[in-house]
Amino acid sequence: MAVQEGVAPEAPEAGSGGDGTVHRLKPNAIGLLGVVFMAVATAAPITAMTGNVPFMVSSGNGIGAPASYLVAMVVLAIFSVGFTSMAKHITSTGAFYGFISYGLGRTVGLASGLLATFAYVVFEPALIGIFSVFATTTLEDQTGAHIPWWTFAILMLAINAMGTWFGVSVAEKLLVVLLATEVTILAAMAISVALHGGGPHGFTFGPVNPVNAFQGTSAGLGLFFAFWSWVGFESTAMYGEESRDPKKIIPKATMISVLGVGVFYVFVSWMAIIGNGEAEAVAAASSSNPLALFFNPTEQYVGHWAVVVMQWLMITGSLACGMAFHNCAARYLYALGREGAVPGLQQTIGRTHPRHGSPHIAGLVQTVVSGVLLLAFAVADKDPYTGTYVLLAILGTMAILVVQAVCSFAVLAYFRSHHPESRHWFRTLVAPLVGGVAMLAVVVLLVSNMGVAAGPESDSFVLRATPWIVALVAVGGIAYAQYLKRRAPERYALLGRTVLEETKER
Repeated sequence: MAVQEGVAPEAPEAGSGGDGTVHRLKPNAIGLLGVVFMAVATAAPITAMTGNVPFMVSSGNGIGAPASYLVAMVVLAIFSVGFTSMAKHITSTGAFYGFISYGLGRTVGLASGLLATFAYVVFEPALIGIFSVFATTTLEDQTGAHIPWWTFAILMLAINAMGTWFGVSVAEKLLVVLLATEVTILAAMAISVALHGGGPHGFTFGPVNPVNAFQGTSAGLGLFFAFWSWVGFESTAMYGEESRDPKKIIPKATMISVLGVGVFYVFVSWMAIIGNGEAEAVAAASSSNPLALFFNPTEQYVGHWAVVVMQWLMITGSLACGMAFHNCAARYLYALGREGAVPGLQQTIGRTHPRHGSPHIAGLVQTVVSGVLLLAFAVADKDPYTGTYVLLAILGTMAILVVQAVCSFAVLAYFRSHHPESRHWFRTLVAPLVGGVAMLAVVVLLVSNMGVAAGPESDSFVLRATPWIVALVAVGGIAYAQYLKRRAPERYALLGRTVLEETKER
């Protein structure tokens, strides 16, 4: 069962049991591979590769794009050392919200929880935007049929809502299939290039030389896109309450996700570049059809059929990513709701389905919010890709990077104040310190390269307002936490303290 720790005796009980229990997500619903698949799906390998790498090659660090992924993998692995050290002590669907609440206090915890929730909430409509474009263009190219993009947006909203309603095990099964197919087609291209000797100029190692990660037109932009490609990997922690033996599974799943995705990104992007030839790759990425960077070697070394399949898998890959983000957003909303920071939320978004043990109401709320955001961007005449996807993805990424940085510093404080006997010079000091500073550096990269990253939306009001929106959410969380502390201390005591009883903070 889930319990709320640190609660004053006179505090109102959560749930209906009258004993401090709260509605709990379905236990033992997902294993190690399931958690890994859910986390990797949020990274969306095929979307990260086909959507980010051409832009990195043309406008970022050129052929050094694979090296950017190498650098990002090392930094994120170091960050994950501290993150997973904390996951061994705390299991909570709130993930960052719970971790930071224990490390830096309830006020910072609530602000971070709201920021993380906000990030995942806007990621879903962003992915629906790019999914709709992929679906519309692919169907028109291959069948001649033109279907409005909003038709596919409604379809994805419905699929995501049903996936959350019926529980994580259902979403896991669908994501396993979608993720396996997209990884297979990218691997087929990369392995074929390698088996054919590395492309027209053979194997060249410039693309994986770490020095080249800091070269090119805009090295900062290239590095930012590399980190962007991992967004969502930390979602492993929010499946702790639904996993088997979370103290072991979540740390393992996090490191597997970071390193596995990293090796895959480096290898696939490297083979795509040398499969074209270094100079030819830059030309392809800078052309009117930047996807040629992947389509050319796929056509030459695998066959035209694989290009056709890749186009369809870009659709299913973005669907898998959006579904994973929907699950993340629903669980953050549920985690905030079940603690009753706002009266009434425990009996709405803080409830779970009596049969499926899913955050079904939170999932429906997320669907409505995504629909409203998509409608607002459509009314504003924003293109679903260059407008909706890009603007919301940048907004969400800035929010989640700030939370990741704060989480690193929370690890430092947590082990100093709660578990000094478990402190380790690298795992609980150097790793989180380096990870936190590195995350702040990535935020700086994002802020300084936002205009270029947004492309045709560089003058958009939403883009200019992005840092202020993130700051407003954080300040709002701090202000509300302080309000609760003074006016409703019994509710303030609950913030970030709902953990899994059999694996409670220790």
